[in-house]
Amino acid sequence: MQSAAAVLGFDEALTKVLQHATDLPRPPSEPLALLACGDRVLAQPVLADRDQPPFNRSTRDGFAVRASDTLGPLKVVGQVRAGEQWRGSTLEQNTAIEIMTGAPTPAGADAVVMIEHVERTNNSIRLLAGRLIRSGENIVPQGSEARAGQTVLASGSKIEGAEVALAASCGYTELEIYRRPKVAIVATGDELVDLAATPGPHQIRNSNSYGLSELIRHAGGEPVQLPIAPDRRPELEQTIRSARHCELLLLSGGVSMGKYDLVEEVLQSLRAEFFFTGVKMQPGKPLVFGRLPADGQFPAQFFFGLPGNPVSTQVTFHCFVEPMLRAMGGAAVQGPRFLQATLAEDLAGKPGLMRVLPARWTPDRVRPQVRLVSWQGSGDLAANAQANCYAVLPPDKDHLSTGDVITILLR
Repeated sequence: MQSAAAVLGFDEALTKVLQHATDLPRPPSEPLALLACGDRVLAQPVLADRDQPPFNRSTRDGFAVRASDTLGPLKVVGQVRAGEQWRGSTLEQNTAIEIMTGAPTPAGADAVVMIEHVERTNNSIRLLAGRLIRSGENIVPQGSEARAGQTVLASGSKIEGAEVALAASCGYTELEIYRRPKVAIVATGDELVDLAATPGPHQIRNSNSYGLSELIRHAGGEPVQLPIAPDRRPELEQTIRSARHCELLLLSGGVSMGKYDLVEEVLQSLRAEFFFTGVKMQPGKPLVFGRLPADGQFPAQFFFGLPGNPVSTQVTFHCFVEPMLRAMGGAAVQGPRFLQATLAEDLAGKPGLMRVLPARWTPDRVRPQVRLVSWQGSGDLAANAQANCYAVLPPDKDHLSTGDVITILLR
C-alpha cells in the first residue's frame, strides 16, 4: 500500500532518481564500427590525430594577401585550390594569390580578402572603396580547433551526426562504446492480452510493452519484453524473478490503490527498498521507484512501477526513467529535456499538483508557442500520438493566460 510520507513533489522525486543515477558504476564497453555507433555513448575519448586544421585554412574564396599591403593595388601571381599547396616562395610584398575555400594559405599571407570585396583588372586587384582587411581575417589558424593528441570527444558523449563526422576527421573507423543496458518490461493486469490474440469485450491489447520498448531503444537501452503478468501474486512474483538478469525493471500497472494492484506488495515480499511510492503530478501520481537487493546470483536491481494508463506510462518514463536509463548506458547524469514556450490559449491550473499534459509546440524561431491537445484522460493513446511534447503546468497557479511562458517537456 502507498504511504503518504513517500508521495513526493515532482522536483524531490526527480532529485532522488538523479542521486541514484550519479552513483551508478560505469557499464562494460565494446568496439563498434563508426557507422554503428549512432545514439550510443562513447566509452573512451576520441583524440585528434593531428592539428585541426592541419594548416592555416582559408574560409573564403578570394585572395591571400598581406594585410599591410592592401592600401594599394596587388599583383596576382598564382592560384591555390583546396587539396593543393602553394609551391612558390613566401608571398612577396604587394602581391596576392587567388585562393579557394578550404585551401592552405601560402607562407607570408596573413589574411584572405573575399573575391566580392575586390575590383580585378587583368592580373591585379584592389580593395573596393571603403573596404579594409585586418591581419587574420578569413583564416582559421593551424591547430586552433584542436592540437594533435587533444581530446575532442570525451567519454560519456552521445554519438550523433556531428560526433561521427568529428571522429571520422580524426581517422577513427571504430569507437569504444558502452553496452546498452537491458531493461525488462512487465505489463500487469488480467485485462491485457497479447497483440496476436483477439481481445474479449472487456479486454485491451498490451500496448504499454510495445510503447515502452520503443522509448527504451530511443533512450539507449535494450528492451526485454516479458510475458504479461496476471493479477495474482505467485505469477507476478515469478515474472519479477525472471527479470533479474536485466539492469533495470519496468512494471506497468498494478501500482494504484485497488484491491488487485499487487506490484508493491509483491516487491515488498522480495525485500525491495522503496525510495518513493508516488509523485504529486498528473498523470503519473502512482509512480513507484525502488531497488531489489542483491541475491547472490544477481546484483541489486533498480525498478520503476509505472502507472498502467498508457499516457501516464509514457509521461513518467520521460520524466524519471529516461534520465536513469541514459546514465545506466554511460551518459552524463542529467534530467529531462525541458524548454520554455509561450501559451497559445488560456488554461486552468490545479493547485497542489503539477500537470504534464499532451501538447503541440510550434518550433518558431522567434516565439515558440504551445497548445494542449484535446484528450480524454491518461488512457487516450490517440491524443498522445498527436502531441509532440508535454505542457508542464505548475502546481502553484490556478489559472494561466494566453502569452504566459511555461515549461514544456520534449520527447
